[in-house]
Parts: sequence; structure tokens; C-alpha cells
Amino acid sequence: MTSVTLWPKLPYEDWHETMDALHMKMQVVGKIKLALNPFLNHWWNVALYVDASGITSGLIPYKNSIFEINCDFIRHNVTIKSSNDIVKQIQLESCSVAEFYRMLMETLNDMQITVEINKLPSEVPDPVPCDIDHRSSYDKDKVYKWWSILVQSYIVFEKFRSDFRGKASPIHFFWGSFDLCGTRFSGKECAPPANSGIIMRFAENEENFTFGFWAGNKKYPKPAFYSYIYPAPENIASIKISPKQAFFSKEQGLFLLNYNDVRASDAPDDLIMEFLEESYGKSASAAGWDIKSLKTKIPG
Repeated sequence: MTSVTLWPKLPYEDWHETMDALHMKMQVVGKIKLALNPFLNHWWNVALYVDASGITSGLIPYKNSIFEINCDFIRHNVTIKSSNDIVKQIQLESCSVAEFYRMLMETLNDMQITVEINKLPSEVPDPVPCDIDHRSSYDKDKVYKWWSILVQSYIVFEKFRSDFRGKASPIHFFWGSFDLCGTRFSGKECAPPANSGIIMRFAENEENFTFGFWAGNKKYPKPAFYSYIYPAPENIASIKISPKQAFFSKEQGLFLLNYNDVRASDAPDDLIMEFLEESYGKSASAAGWDIKSLKTKIPG
């Protein structure tokens, strides 16, 4: 397959209505996991995961059983499976956010799983409660392309993740910010940003380097790969990294590599790896991390 096939074109303006509606549906899934999973540092307990057909909740405990919610972006449905040998399926397309919320909650009730969630979406401007959100846009082709990008990104991110032996997150998908990401930690605690809400107080309480991919938003309407270090050294904005297409955005407070530049490359995976290695190496060095001791010794 060519790089263009593996990394399909997906302009923000072509699918943002579908993305916004899908984002809210994924928040319903994520909030169910939030309500039932015990807390894990940096909110890892709420994260979702890319799988071979879409995005999954992973295992969610309920009383003396477990269940999982799998969003299939090939067949465009949602399957709920329980360790009690119960399997249910609902539609992902052709329904509004409110209808999706109702169908999913009714299905869980039918499976003898009772859960209540905060219906107000997280980490989005002007949130609309999911039970009265009537957005229903769903372009199957665009959703599939977006998921395909997540799959390719996951492969590269896992390769980058393997080179680090310190504390590190899985490569996971956060339904609040709607991005696929991973995080490395220096091993030192730090103070969260001033006046932080509960999310940031527990997400940014250790020195970390975070990297990921997001499909764009109103403030930055372009799909892009990103990275940042927290706390950021004073000279972060002046740090120059390769590849030449990468840059530091003062407005976003991030190193960015636009997705279209990746698509245009003859070696997209290598370009992303260069971006991740350069932004990590130079920002972590500037922040005083012990980079050498945190590096994995690869067998062979």
C-alpha cells in the first residue's frame, strides 16, 4: 500500500460535524468507564484503546463480572460483551447523540448493568448534555479514514514508546480531548498548573513528556501530531527541532507536525519518529531530565 493509502486525506473542514457528533458518543462510552473503573494515576483508568476494528473501552469491572464496549468503525456499530456470556449490539451511525445515549443505557440495563454518568460533556466549549444533544452527522468513509490514521499512528507510537524504560503510559485514546497519545515521565513530582481543575491536578502532577495525534479543532483546524513537556523550560519556544516541517506553536504551547506534511512525505513513519525523538530529546534535555538512564537497552 502507498503512504497516501495508509495515511488518507482528512481535512478538518470536510468532517468536523461528523467528528463533533462522534466525539460526544465516545464521551458517553468513556463516562461509563469513568463511573465504574477505580482511579489510576493520570486518569489512565478512563482511557480507551485502539483495536483491530475501532476503539474499545477495554475491560470494565461490574460487581463480580466484567464487560467491554467496542466501537466498530468498519461495520459502524457498537458491541457490548459481558463475562456473563451476554452480547448486545447497537447502531453507531444513523442516530443522534441523545439516541445513542438512550440505546446504550437501555442495553446496559438489559444486561443487568446499572450505571449513572454525568451527562455534561468534558473538555469541550459550550457543552450540551448528551441526553438532549441531537447532532447526528455520520460520514462512514470519514470515520473509517480517521480510525485508519489512528491505527498507523499507534504503530509508530508503540515503536517510539519501546525506547523508554521509565514510567510510561500505554498508547491510549482520551475521549475528553479526542486524541491518541502516550506519556513519558522523568520520575519527579511537580506542581500542576495554577488554578487547575480536577483533571489537570491529577494529570500534570509529575514531570512528563506527552505526544499524540489529534484530528483538529476550532482553534487549530488541522490534523496534526503534537508533543509537549511539562513543566516547560523557559527557553522551550526557542528550541529548534527537525524535521524541517515541525515547529513550536506559542499559541498552542506545543511542538507540531501537521498531518498533511506527513502525508506528503515519502517515509511518513520515519518523519513522525524523527519529530518525536527530536522534540523529546531536546525538550527533556533542556528540562534537565536524565535521558541516558531512562533509555531502554534493546536486546541483540
